[in-house]
Amino acid sequence: MDQHAMDRYIKSMIKEAGHRIRNSFLSDISVDTKAHANDLVTNVDKEVEKFFIRHIREDFPGHRVFGEEGFGDQIDELSGTVWMLDPIDGTMNFVHQRRNFAISLGIYQDGVGKMGYIYDVVNDDLYHAIAGGGAYYNDERLQPLLETDISESIIGMNAMWATPNRHVEHEATIRLVHEARGMRSYGSAALELAYLASGRIDAYISMRLSPWDIAGGLVMAKEVGAVASNFSGQPANLLKSDTFVAANPSIHRKLLQEYIKPKHT
Repeated sequence: MDQHAMDRYIKSMIKEAGHRIRNSFLSDISVDTKAHANDLVTNVDKEVEKFFIRHIREDFPGHRVFGEEGFGDQIDELSGTVWMLDPIDGTMNFVHQRRNFAISLGIYQDGVGKMGYIYDVVNDDLYHAIAGGGAYYNDERLQPLLETDISESIIGMNAMWATPNRHVEHEATIRLVHEARGMRSYGSAALELAYLASGRIDAYISMRLSPWDIAGGLVMAKEVGAVASNFSGQPANLLKSDTFVAANPSIHRKLLQEYIKPKHT
């Protein structure tokens, strides 16, 4: 299957999955917790991941799946083609708000992002990118990010990191709150990366994200010139959870040097 045919196939599968999620609003959604009380998973997350895996196994038998809910493959290296999938990124929003969540999917070849998809299910908005072919919001091509400064930037960051915590020096993040134009927190890494790629926010900062949270958005961000790394400035981690900052290229380095001060415990 060539890349354009695969792109059409994936979009069709994502739209079908979105339809299933919207239909779930009409039925009872069962909610469980995972690592802690606020780490939620529902029967819908699991069913949607199984839906994707069933199609991928059938039509791309040589490919592997790195999925949040664990129904895919055990991934400890990225050779070959790996689909990185979060069936519902923003499960807490899905449970509480019935909005502000997304399907996130990235297709990687030998560790290099080739295709990325973020589907805002409720608003029927599809953000997508093909490496070297640009990033799109529905059918509108997204433009390269324009130069900006912290004072003119909207930053995506959870308010927790501007309070005393064990991960970062909160005085530095408080300074960021004061010096940035505005702060936002949407509760979905995928949507925040889509908003970064489309210029709605200028940076996104998180203490702990998994590969499937960022895989689709990374392909998109790169196509518009955004820069992504962990807090040490190393490439974003695609094998395990890690710190993460993605930003307009004109402020990425400044965020790391002046506002993000990890505590070394």
